[in-house]
Amino acid sequence: MPASRPNRVVIIGGGVIGTACAHFLRQSGVEVTVIDQGRHGGGCSHANCGLISPSHIFPLCRPGALAEGFRALVSSNSSIKIRPRLDRHLWSWLYRFAAQCTHEKMIANGWARHALLQSSRKLYAELIETARLECDWEERGCLFVFRSEAGFHHYGKLNALMKETYGLFADPVVGEELFKLEPALIPGSAYGAWYFPMDAHMRASRLLASWRKYLEAEGVNFVENATFEQFEGTSTARVARTSRGVFEGDAFVVATGAWTPLLHRQLELRVPIQPGKGYSITMSRPAVCPTIPMILEEDHVAVTPMQSGYRLGSTMEFAGYDTTLNPKRLNLLHDGAVRSLREPFGPTVEEEWWGWRPMTFDGRPIIDRTPRFDNVMIAAGHNMLGLSMAPATGRLVAELLMGQQPHILADAYRYPRVPVDFSRMPATGTAEGKPAGSVVTASTE
Repeated sequence: MPASRPNRVVIIGGGVIGTACAHFLRQSGVEVTVIDQGRHGGGCSHANCGLISPSHIFPLCRPGALAEGFRALVSSNSSIKIRPRLDRHLWSWLYRFAAQCTHEKMIANGWARHALLQSSRKLYAELIETARLECDWEERGCLFVFRSEAGFHHYGKLNALMKETYGLFADPVVGEELFKLEPALIPGSAYGAWYFPMDAHMRASRLLASWRKYLEAEGVNFVENATFEQFEGTSTARVARTSRGVFEGDAFVVATGAWTPLLHRQLELRVPIQPGKGYSITMSRPAVCPTIPMILEEDHVAVTPMQSGYRLGSTMEFAGYDTTLNPKRLNLLHDGAVRSLREPFGPTVEEEWWGWRPMTFDGRPIIDRTPRFDNVMIAAGHNMLGLSMAPATGRLVAELLMGQQPHILADAYRYPRVPVDFSRMPATGTAEGKPAGSVVTASTE
């Protein structure tokens, strides 16, 4: 660990995680530079679904996920698609993912996610008020919509487990009550939904633009189109060399999302992240526009009504670092929306988009120092929840670099993974305790 607190920090990666790290480090009095290989906020932070989701406690790796994974290998129209190929890193990742699909590990991984999600939800409310961020922020909750009665009741079991374990739960909305609550749904198209009132949503691109403006006024320096090449130093990095010159720092943060595994030579660490390609279609608002964001669960389609637009998104394609836009994946979004919404599309399509989600095998991010450099920290692997977890991640990174007491249990995000006593994990990202009977001690490796 560095002997002293840093005065200058260079952040590599200008997405929402890098921006959040810049915010909390600048609050700590640090001189901050953010560099990005493209434009600030131009990666997976640009056109995601914009959901702030404390509801998304459970990771993809859970009991029953292996059967869905098999279907993803053999089906051409599955919402989760794995493109078979000779890639030992993919197959190693899938093997480790499979090992996580137990009840105990799902609960443990859920605690790690829950703390970041709850902390971030509170921090967003504070940030948007104090920094006056303009981002289409709305606190309308989220509906998990099920066409089938069986699907609705299956999720009800997860909801009961969530309530018992984490103290967070959704309210059931069934039949005509659902269509009164959300008239944009086709009457009779769904059996019911589970409503999470604590969720919120925004337009991510507007958040990043507004946040950058605020941080620049606070003295943060943003450098675009600067491809990172390497760190220079022995056990302590002194310089980040890029295509636009060198940047000196006392500490460095690597917040490069799905790109992070490609830096394994520079980091001397092979980070277990796979790029999970997600898609979205951004449109102008339809005349009959939903008022509450929703996830059409059987179709795995997220529907986000923003003040300045309307977005359909989701699907997951494990196709490596493929840079093409697959129209078949966009068609899945179309088809899912048509089955459930009275007006599934807005009059004008503004953008058809894809982005790589940084997927870890256990569903929790990596927030830890690198083995090679004692002053280089990784903050990556937030899966589908980078926007939802960003403020708490930024605060935790600042706390660790500044030698402060972490506000959540930092060991839960170390890599390689270590045994964690989750009875020490605050349920809400504060000093509050956990619901009775929720003590879990586990290593998820």
